[in-house]
Amino acid sequence: MATWQPHPGETCLARSPGTFATGTADAVAGMRWFRDTGRNDIQNDLTGWPEGPVFTVRSKAERRARATRAFGVRAAALAVLGAVETLAAAGSVGNAPRGAGRSHDHENEVDDFPVMWAEPNAVARTLPWQLDPSRRPEDYRTHIVVTDQRVLVIGFPDDDTTRDEVLWQTDRDSIAKVERRTFTKVGLEAVITFTDRSWCRLSPPDPNDHWEIVRHLAYDSEVVPPEELTPGQKETVAAFVAERPPSRTVVTRRPSGNFTIEATSESDPDPREGSDPRLRLMGPDGEHVNFKPGDL
Repeated sequence: MATWQPHPGETCLARSPGTFATGTADAVAGMRWFRDTGRNDIQNDLTGWPEGPVFTVRSKAERRARATRAFGVRAAALAVLGAVETLAAAGSVGNAPRGAGRSHDHENEVDDFPVMWAEPNAVARTLPWQLDPSRRPEDYRTHIVVTDQRVLVIGFPDDDTTRDEVLWQTDRDSIAKVERRTFTKVGLEAVITFTDRSWCRLSPPDPNDHWEIVRHLAYDSEVVPPEELTPGQKETVAAFVAERPPSRTVVTRRPSGNFTIEATSESDPDPREGSDPRLRLMGPDGEHVNFKPGDL
């Protein structure tokens, strides 16, 4: 095995760590389920999957007890923060942890937390069990790879990407839509819906990961080859590369009409974090432009 590389003529757009998401609402915190469209548990029906934990939605009494404990922890934290309020105002103390936003899917985020929703033979049922943090070994990692042709799940042990193994892949055409979800305490999650209406919910393991794969999945990323760039764009790309020499630079046309220059440095990446993305936005002549919907 070796570090994964795209096929000839295929462009890698992003590679980032990813797993099945984990519930954050009180009733489902730390849990995840695998469901069919009747909301039945299907984890024991998934071919080749090892046995995993059985979760139960917490009762109202359990939720109240958790809320009481959490209140005590927050009260203690506020007492400490009060003692350093001046420092915080001066910017010497980090921002408070990001809390859960407003749920737009109460049924699947608060009352229940499916990370797979699929009937038999649906695409989502083919996803690999290694995406489940509750099933895979502690030293095993999974990355989501997005190219202009495919989406893949790559797995490797011991933080060693030279032992990459393709666990799963599908054509871009099999994905109907990708929705960002922010009802989470880990920053960003994505619900990927396939053309057969099955879906999965994935997230980065690191709350600080910008998760560039969502940008390339939520909107079409039209790769622009160097020979099609305008003279002004070529100058902007050359200056961008000179500032931060990358091993790979990709220019894409966004739905807004703007262009992104994206570079990844893969000389010595931390395999737990994936590639090191760098991004710049430009207009048709390479000029600076403001972000618009569809750029990110």
